[in-house]
Amino acid sequence: MKIYQTSLLAACALAAPLAFGQAAPKLKVGLMLPYTGTYASLGTAIENGFRLFVTEQGGKIAGREVEYVKVDDESDPSKATDNVNKLVKRDHVDVLVGSVHSGVAMAMAKVAKESGTLMIDPNGGADAITGPMCAINIFRSSFSMWQSAYAMGDVVAKKGHKKVVTITWKYSAGDESARGFKEAFEKGGGQVVKELTLPFPNVEFQALLTEIAATKPDAVYTFFAGGGAAKFIKDYAAAGLKKNIPLYGAGFLTDGTLEAAGDAAADVLTTLHYADSLGTPRDNSFRLSYAKTYKLQPDGYAVQGYDAAQILAIGLLATKGDMSKKAEFAAAVEKARIDSPRGVFTLSKSHNPVQDIDLRQVVGKENKVVGVAIKALADPARGCKM
Repeated sequence: MKIYQTSLLAACALAAPLAFGQAAPKLKVGLMLPYTGTYASLGTAIENGFRLFVTEQGGKIAGREVEYVKVDDESDPSKATDNVNKLVKRDHVDVLVGSVHSGVAMAMAKVAKESGTLMIDPNGGADAITGPMCAINIFRSSFSMWQSAYAMGDVVAKKGHKKVVTITWKYSAGDESARGFKEAFEKGGGQVVKELTLPFPNVEFQALLTEIAATKPDAVYTFFAGGGAAKFIKDYAAAGLKKNIPLYGAGFLTDGTLEAAGDAAADVLTTLHYADSLGTPRDNSFRLSYAKTYKLQPDGYAVQGYDAAQILAIGLLATKGDMSKKAEFAAAVEKARIDSPRGVFTLSKSHNPVQDIDLRQVVGKENKVVGVAIKALADPARGCKM
């Protein structure tokens, strides 16, 4: 691991494409993330992680000083196309980094595909981004919604639960998470007896919790994130459901939300590609550096931002900082073994991470690994024709 870090740092320092003594042009990174609303803390963590990696490289990638252009996307898909077009057409960014909300990320991917602008998705899990929307210039440093959901469906089936209710926000991420869970759970012999939804970002859960109580399932599977996730966990426990009906979720339920959720989150099981305190030298180093820099503990969102910058560095080092060499950029990233705090992962041909999905349990204020749900899980990339 240390060899990779040292060689990448050295390469970044040596790769400055200078001509006749002139400095290389700045690398303009367009950060289109939520800085207000339900997902604000997630956007901040992603940006922090991205900036941390760049700082470790001396503020440059492939010899080009990094300049940031930021847009608050407000997790609002209706504003997403205008926002991303401003970054591409007005600000002329070299790379788009975003977003958290899947609907916003989909709008970004559409513009990126049409304009040929490099895009790295550090969270938005919409399956279509590395499915039908896949392209040579679009990469993901995070996950597809299918991955963590499918893994949890497998876990819940193997625990012997037969009847499950799912509850999610009604938008693409929620729909895809519920579908991924259902695919694996029903493959394992279970049955989803009810699929409950409410509009994003609504957090009035009481009527649906009453419906869960009346249905009396063996367990509940959920996708929520950010502030909404913390409230759901607390409301679920307050309704008296937790003691009789186990709550399972995609890892976003408890990532970055444990402080707000408090004791109500204790023992909740989730599946995700990262967990707190993995104990590896690579993760220990990352967590220490992040904590020193930001006076905060990192979570999966910070790791995804960090790895978005790693992907950018790997591709640009291969092209000596030339953004126009898309095929060479893609080839370098596709063959790379990315040394992430989560553990080494690769990218599939559709540019989605192939990664272990951990089974985590909330202990105190941490998501502790209790096992690996599925090793080296690759998204099926249905509809990708790249």
